[in-house]
Order: sequence, then structure tokens, then C-alpha cells
Amino acid sequence: MSSTGLELIGFILGMLGFLGTLVATILPNWRTTAHIGSNIITSMGYRKGLWMECAYLSMGTIQCKTYNSLLALPSDLQAARAMMVISVALSSLGCAISCIGMKCTTCMLESSARSKVAGTGGCCFLAAGFMCLIPVSWTTNEVISIFYNPNLSSSYKYEMGESLYVGMVSALLSFLGGGILCASCCGQEEGARHFGLGGRHPYPISNPQHSQQMTFRNPSVHNSNDHPQSKDPRPPASSSRTQRTNFNGYNLNGYV
Repeated sequence: MSSTGLELIGFILGMLGFLGTLVATILPNWRTTAHIGSNIITSMGYRKGLWMECAYLSMGTIQCKTYNSLLALPSDLQAARAMMVISVALSSLGCAISCIGMKCTTCMLESSARSKVAGTGGCCFLAAGFMCLIPVSWTTNEVISIFYNPNLSSSYKYEMGESLYVGMVSALLSFLGGGILCASCCGQEEGARHFGLGGRHPYPISNPQHSQQMTFRNPSVHNSNDHPQSKDPRPPASSSRTQRTNFNGYNLNGYV
């Protein structure tokens, strides 16, 4: 597959990762109420996210409330917020940079650094996937540890929400998209070094000032000059031609 197709596939995967990360950041479905034990029969459940907490009834009514104080939040929740926001920012930056450097776009047509720009966008996608994977894995481990803790009551236990699954898939897509963009960039640079592309010649070019053309001297003209009886119909040569350097009948200055 050509590098243009690889870049397009990597960009699409990175864009999907960006959209999934944005959805996982906004939705309040990181933790959901675990209907076990005394909570197996209940008409109300809770959903907790990064920005708000929602209570939903069995009839379908949902009431959400945002967190009023930032400093009163747990440190892990604050760190998760910051990392997800940074991941969204890096993904959007990767989309913008990749659009500039890809071959299927009309930007930077005369520049030889297009592949490097596309590779930079792929690095942004890789960093975004890494920043998204950390809070998602952290929250998942915490939810599982609390769920299997026998010392806690069932009212304090939660299950993994949909946002955690979306975040994991988004991080994977960002990794794939960034890796493909970086691989296409590296492949183009290796091909340029191997075949002498990118403005470089595979073989040295000789200096045309030092090249001399060697021509064969006409023997008839040489014999006519030796015998003054024979008349040469051609006009006499100029003074510049008399200063020729001959070697074994060859003219080194290019005159016949």
C-alpha cells in the first residue's frame, strides 16, 4: 500500500480516537451503581463522571449536578480531568498537523518536509493515546479493587461505566493512527536516502567546467598543411584555433 493510503488510514484512526476521547471526557458514565446485595432492588442509581454526578430513576428521569468546588475533589479525579483535557488538546493538534503534512492535501506542496510534519502529527496522536490511557486504566483499577473488597458495603461499590470502555477504545485508536503516521513518515525518509530522492542525487555530478571534449582531427587537413602545393578551399583558421593543444592527432579543445 502506498504511503498516501497509509497516511489517510492513520489520520482516520486518529480522528476516531479524538472523537472517542472527547465523548469519554464529557459523559458522566465513568462509574455506575452496582446492583448487588441490598442494592439489587432499588429505584434509583448513580452515575459519576469527571465533571458531574447524575441520579437516574427507574422511570427514566435523570438529574445531574456538576461538582461545585474544584479543590474539594479527590486528587485522582483532578489528575484524570487534567489528563483527559490534555489528551483532547493533543488529538486536535495532531489532526491539524496531519492535515498539513499529508500527501493527499494541497498544503506545503513545494516543501520537502511534508513527511516530517505528518510524523509530528502521528507523535501527537501517540501522546494523546498515552494521556487518555492513564486515567482510564487508573479508574478501572480503582473500581475493580473497590468492587471486590469484602470490607465495604454494597452501597459504596460501583461498576465500570460506558465511558471507560469508550476511553480504552479511543486510546487504542490513537495509538494505531499515530503509529501508522509515524511509520509512513519513516518509510518515506528511508526510501529517500536509499534512492537519492528528496533533492539528493544518488551519484556525484562532475563539474562541467573541467570536462573536455576530444575530437578526431581530419587527416586530409593535416596532409594539406604539410604540402604547400595543395590549396585548402576552406578559409584560414582564426588565431584562436592556432593555439590548440594537440596530442597524437586529437584536439582537446573541441575544434575540428
